[in-house]
Amino acid sequence: MLNIKADYAQEMNAKLNKLAATLHVYYSNLRGFHWHVEGKSFFTFHEELEKMYDAEAERIDEVAERILQLGGVPVRLYADIEKLSEIKQSEIITCSSEISKNLLETVAVLIRLEREIAALATDNNDDVTAGMMSEYIAGQEKLVWMLTAFLK
Repeated sequence: MLNIKADYAQEMNAKLNKLAATLHVYYSNLRGFHWHVEGKSFFTFHEELEKMYDAEAERIDEVAERILQLGGVPVRLYADIEKLSEIKQSEIITCSSEISKNLLETVAVLIRLEREIAALATDNNDDVTAGMMSEYIAGQEKLVWMLTAFLK
């Protein structure tokens, strides 16, 4: 019905599940950063991290729904998430500059994954997935700019 080839959908679902798993770990790390941040930037970072993990919860849901639309099964078991994720759970980090550095590293991984997904989607005329990834990348590029400015 979607006019998408089955082999493409299977390949895309594998890539989207890798992204979903990575987003799950990113979400968990953001929650931890939110709980443990300390110092002069506490009020600003505490509030911003909450906004960020709320946004990532939405993004996880959007990716899972796209996987379902393409006939796949979204990753949800912790063991599978841990295997598929391209990032690891962070230890407790309390310093806002260290949190920022961690976020920059994570966002670089996300952007790489999303660019790969966008390229595959574009090559297969999957405008919906390509558009999703373009939107995600745009937001993350802005975050990179903001975190880089914060660290100066």
